[in-house]
Amino acid sequence: MLFVIGGATRVMEAGLACPDWPFCFGSLFPKGQMNLKVFLEWFHRLDAFFVGIAICLQWLVSLVFKSHLPKWTPWVTGSMLLVVILQGSLGALTVIELLPSTIVMSHLLLGLTLIALMSGFVQRLLVQNGLETPFWWKFLSGASLLSIIVQSLIGSRMATTWSVQRCINHGIGCHLLDLHRISALPVVLTSLLFVITAFLSGGWFRTQWPYFLFVLSLIGLQITIGILSVHLNLNEPFLRILHQLIASLLVASLSALYCRKENSLNSTKLEGFGDHSLEVCHG
Repeated sequence: MLFVIGGATRVMEAGLACPDWPFCFGSLFPKGQMNLKVFLEWFHRLDAFFVGIAICLQWLVSLVFKSHLPKWTPWVTGSMLLVVILQGSLGALTVIELLPSTIVMSHLLLGLTLIALMSGFVQRLLVQNGLETPFWWKFLSGASLLSIIVQSLIGSRMATTWSVQRCINHGIGCHLLDLHRISALPVVLTSLLFVITAFLSGGWFRTQWPYFLFVLSLIGLQITIGILSVHLNLNEPFLRILHQLIASLLVASLSALYCRKENSLNSTKLEGFGDHSLEVCHG
C-alpha cells in the first residue's frame, strides 16, 4: 500500500503539498489545509512511519529470538531497517530540495529494493529446508528482476522530467520515451526465457507454472496500460497509478521466485517408498 500511495502522490503532483518535513504545515494533522493533494502526501508519510515502526519491531524480534530463527534473519531484517531509514531520508530530501529527478529516482529504487527484500525474506522463511535452485534459475530470475527495476527507473526519470508530455505536445525530449519502449524488450525476453527453460527442465520447475503465468500476465497488462496511458496523453491518473502497482507486484513476484527453494517433499516421499522392503506375511 505504501508504494501505491507514493505513486498516487507523485501522479497527482502532490509531492510538495506539505511544504515542510516531517510535519505538514507545522502540525501532525493539517486540518485547516486538508485537500486531496495534502491528504495524499500526509497519508504517505504516516504510512511510511508505521511501516518503519513495523520493520524496526521485526528486527528487534529477530534479535530476541535469533536462537529459534535462521542465522541470517537478523541480518536481513537489519538490512530492511537500514533501507527504510535511507528511504525516509530521501523522502525528506525530495521536499527540501523541491523534488529533483535524481532524488525521486533514488527514492523509487529504495522502495523497490525494500519490496524485493521483504518478498524474498518471506519465501526463505516459508521453505527453510528445501533444496537450492540451480544456477540457471538464479540467473534468469535475477536478470528478469533487474530488468524490471531498470525499466521502472527509466519510467521514473521519464515521469519526473515530463518527457512524455513534451514529446507528445512539442515533439522534443522523445529519447526517454523511446528508451522506455525499447527497454521493455529485455523484460519480456528474459521472462520468457526463464519460463521456457523451467518448462523444458520439467520436474519441480514445471510445477511452478501458476507463478510464471502470473508474472507473464502482469507483464502483458503492464505493456497494455503503458501504451494506453501514452495514447491518452497521461490524462488518466488511475492508469498511471495502476502502472506503478503492477511494477511493484512484478518486483515482489520475481524476487520471490529468485529466493524460492525447491520443495523436496515429493522426492523424499518417493525415496522413502523405495526404501521399504516387502515382508512375507504368514497367516
